Amino acid sequence: MAATTPATPWLDGLRFAFGTLTVFPVKVTRWDRDAARGGMLSAPLAGLAVGLCAGAAGALLLLTGASAFVAAVAAVAVPAVLTRGLHLDGLADTADGLGSGKPAEDALRIMKQSDIGPFGVITLVFVLLAQVAALAQAYGDGWRRGVLAAVVAAVVARLALTLAAVDGVPAARPEGLGAAVAGVVPKVGASVVTIAVMVAAAGAGALVGSDYSLQALLAVVGAEMVTDGLLRHCRRRFGGVTGDVFGALAETAATTALVVLCLW
Repeated sequence: MAATTPATPWLDGLRFAFGTLTVFPVKVTRWDRDAARGGMLSAPLAGLAVGLCAGAAGALLLLTGASAFVAAVAAVAVPAVLTRGLHLDGLADTADGLGSGKPAEDALRIMKQSDIGPFGVITLVFVLLAQVAALAQAYGDGWRRGVLAAVVAAVVARLALTLAAVDGVPAARPEGLGAAVAGVVPKVGASVVTIAVMVAAAGAGALVGSDYSLQALLAVVGAEMVTDGLLRHCRRRFGGVTGDVFGALAETAATTALVVLCLW
């Protein structure tokens, strides 16, 4: 009888990425550092799936007669649904923790509470408004531009997770998703994934129009610059990363990318 072939590390990583970062029915078969490493390296692929769903939803509404604003609302709502709102929740909790001005231990306790404070509410309102406004402008220029914006934003959001899980970034707590993935990604792997995302974004932009290639590339670069600053600030304030910080980084990256795609 032939021996059962074990799952490949990349398959375990894909399962980890889709099983933890989306609501797609993918069962996580391994929950160890190796699987987490593959999952964080594969995170942009999960973002690609989410972005395609979001972009398609907006494009379908636009092509059936809805306004660009309605298409944009759909393109923002779909990622929230496909991630169970975890990234938005993490953004709100991180805003409350940072806004409290308290020491790390107290700030982390505030972030762990189930309620959302004023800093979290204000941050959510402005971030969602910015995303809808940016996507409305993109869909106003045509469904292809809208799909490009939705896909680039979703992929860049998950690239921020890859970079936040790089070797040397500690966890702020000994438990939770943040602790499970903190420091698992080698720097070389993070660099390779970043370059791949940059090339793919530029290529996708070129398919939409010659003027969009550089813009899509700048969206990736700008988003990661902003999230790198936020990551450094969270490390200083909290002593490391948490699951909430990962969510905040994802939403910050997506919003920054969308804003950059609105320029020029």
